[in-house]
Order: sequence, then C-alpha cells, then structure tokens
Amino acid sequence: MNRLTTPFGSYELTRFPEDPRDRLFAWDAADEYLLRHLDSGTGERGPVDLAGAGQITVLGDRWGALTTALAAYHPAQITDSSLTRSATAANLDRAGIGTSKSTVSLLTTQDVPPERIDVLLVRVPKSLALLEDQLHRVAPHVHAGTVVVGAGMVKEIHTSTLRLFERILGPTKTSLAEKKARLIFCTPGTPGATRPTTPGPWPLTYTVDEDGGSGAGLTVVNHAGIFCADRLDIGTRFLLQNLPTNTDGARVVDLGCGNGVVGTAVQVADPDAEVVFTDESYQAVASAQATYRANVREGRRTAEFLVGDGVSMLPPGSVDLVLNNPPFHSHQATTDATALRMFAQSRKVLRPGGELWVVANRHMGYHTHLRRLFGNSEVVASEPKFVVLRAVKHDRPRAM
Repeated sequence: MNRLTTPFGSYELTRFPEDPRDRLFAWDAADEYLLRHLDSGTGERGPVDLAGAGQITVLGDRWGALTTALAAYHPAQITDSSLTRSATAANLDRAGIGTSKSTVSLLTTQDVPPERIDVLLVRVPKSLALLEDQLHRVAPHVHAGTVVVGAGMVKEIHTSTLRLFERILGPTKTSLAEKKARLIFCTPGTPGATRPTTPGPWPLTYTVDEDGGSGAGLTVVNHAGIFCADRLDIGTRFLLQNLPTNTDGARVVDLGCGNGVVGTAVQVADPDAEVVFTDESYQAVASAQATYRANVREGRRTAEFLVGDGVSMLPPGSVDLVLNNPPFHSHQATTDATALRMFAQSRKVLRPGGELWVVANRHMGYHTHLRRLFGNSEVVASEPKFVVLRAVKHDRPRAM
C-alpha cells in the first residue's frame, strides 16, 4: 500500500482489486500536479477558493486519488470504471471519510451530471472518444464562471485533446510540463467561444459484415470509449468465426463483453441459452444492452447485464461456458494481470466440465497460464496473429 502526500492531507491509496504484488500506484504525477495547482490559490481567472467554490466535479479520476484528497469539499466523481468506483470507496473508507451523500457523490458516465458544475477537474482518459462524449455531457452543466482544469501525462495530451476542450467548452491552453505531466486550462463562456448546440456523435452503430462468422448481419451499438467502436476488431471477428455451436440452452458468460456482439451472437443462434454480459465499464455494459435489444426480439429469454469485476458477482459452479477476449492494458500500462484474474474467476464459476474459450494475441502466451490453472489448454483455431484457446474445468481442483 502506498501513501500519497498532498496539500490537502496524506492518504493510503490502492488500486482495485487490491493486490500486494501490484507495483502500480493509484495515482501519478498528473494527479499530484493538479492537486498542487488547486492549493496554489491561482486559477486562470484568479484565486480559487475550494471551500466556497460550489459544486466540484471530478471527471475520469483513475483510482480515486483526486476525489479522496478533495473529499472535504464534497466533490462528485464521474467514472466509466466500476473498479475505479470500488477503489474510490475503499480509499475513502480507509481515510475515514465514507461515501454518504453529505461527503462524496459517486456517479457513472451513464448518470446525469450534477445540475450545476462550478469546478470541473478532468483527468484526460486514454480514449479521445470518451473524453469527447463526457465533455458533451457536462457542457450544459457548466457556466461562464466554471473553473475547468484538466490534467494528464504529456504523452496523453495531444493537439486533438486540446481541440476537444476548445470546441466543446471554450478557449483552452496548457501549462508547462512538470515531471512529464501537464495541466489544461479551459475558460467556458468567454466571448468568441463556440459552444456546441447539438449532442455528441455517440453512440455509433454498424452492421457486422458477412465475414463476421456467427455475428454476420448483427447490428452493433457502441457508446464512447469502447474499443474499436466503428468496426469489428480482428480479435472479436476471429472469435465469432470460431464460436462453439453446441450451447444447447447453456448458461453462457460474455466476459469483458465490450459492445456485447459475442454474447448477442450466442443468443441469436441459441434462443434457449442463458446469456450473461459482464464488464467493468459502464459504457461497455450500456453498449451490450443496446446491441442485444437491436438484435433479439422481445419475448425471447432475457439476458443478464452486470457491471463489476469480471465474474466475481456470479455463484461458484453456476456457468457452463465463458467466452473472453481479455484486455492487456490498464490505462497506459501493459499488463496481463486483468486477463489472469479473469481466467481464475472463470474457473471458479464454471461447473465441472464447463469451458473457458479465450481469443488472444498469440504472443501473450495464455496457453501456459491456462494449463497451469485448468490442467489443460487446447488450440481451437489459429492464425498468424491470434489464437482461440479452450480450457475445460475438471472435477478435481488443479493443484497450484
């Protein structure tokens, strides 16, 4: 567990799920830079008195570092990540703050923002589309006096990032870099600013082409921030081309469902299947719900949609088949930790004889991890870049 020392206090912060082996911090230099700036008493329009500033809204807080440090000013956090929301709640509890309505409000990217936003703090996300969507969502809630400060690492802030702030909120400029971090200052309501009068372009919709295997002809709906939002990504396409066809009313989980095209393809092919869509992203689960509704007739079996940490919400031994296209990034960090956690969770929820199917980049070497966890791993399909792997849960637990 690591301690963040800020002008507003010192806090023990962790990411979520907590893992003592995790060497990644729950904050970075951009969070520290933003907090130092807020304490400096100088905003772009003069001093900023946080105590009397009104409604403070934190958009895109990674693991709750900003929200925890500013909890005394009753901020609202808006995040797309259920893991971030859990981490924030845990970090607040650890600091003795809690998440009652009188202290901090935890909102999702699918919730309506606070009615009036007086201070808007934006951690620049990896996805430019998500930033665009969220700026459009908060734009009607800011006013001419709103203080807007963004923060990110230098590698995260591009000309296109600044153009979004400029186009959606108002004139924008950046700070000097400190420890490879930079701040963004935006002034809404300045004369000459061109605020948009129409909603953003999201969600996007497309139809899977005839080369999409079991997904061919399906309508796919993507909210902002979903990977490969305007077309079928090649990994998902390869999985759809090699989906199991003998589900026969099985309970199937689309794990890390994204836009839900995989689980929807299963449901369309087998109306008796019990499909569960799960993802840690609120945007993803909203996309999966929209994709499902666009393709499955009313009156057929109702699917289940869950936002959370993998399949940790499901009872052990309750699933017949898990389909998974795991991510290998956590924000800017490349890691296989998320995938390995998904595999371990899948084994717990599978019934004896149940199967985990994984599509992945060949170089990730997941077959080794699956053999260690399940005692077996089979290559179902292979091409130069991707493999589809199958692991079967045996009756007896595998010795670890």
